[in-house]
Amino acid sequence: MNWQTTTPFKGAGKPAEQVAFNRIELGAIMGLYGQMVAAGEWRDYGMSFLSDVAIFSIFRRSAEHPIYRIEKRPKLRGKQGQYSVIGMDGRILKRGSDLRTVLRVLERKLIRAVE
Repeated sequence: MNWQTTTPFKGAGKPAEQVAFNRIELGAIMGLYGQMVAAGEWRDYGMSFLSDVAIFSIFRRSAEHPIYRIEKRPKLRGKQGQYSVIGMDGRILKRGSDLRTVLRVLERKLIRAVE
């Protein structure tokens, strides 16, 4: 019988920290997303969870750059607010500590004049 020693993985030990949206935050984001999909404004989304930021990207079509990004940066919680909505050109449209308040800037896009 041959014995072989196993090589430990370099990443063995404590897993890397990640920032993520919790269930309540995702519920608020997906509620708005569903309304905008029903209105024909948005078609696709993507999520990224990194060590310092969680990003929910919104696309008009799946093969282009995101038109909006909803970001959660917990390190900014005590300063400017951990949530922000960023436009396609990189401008911060709204920032704050309450996600529902920050998302209102996107709800205004749903309101249109009826002719």
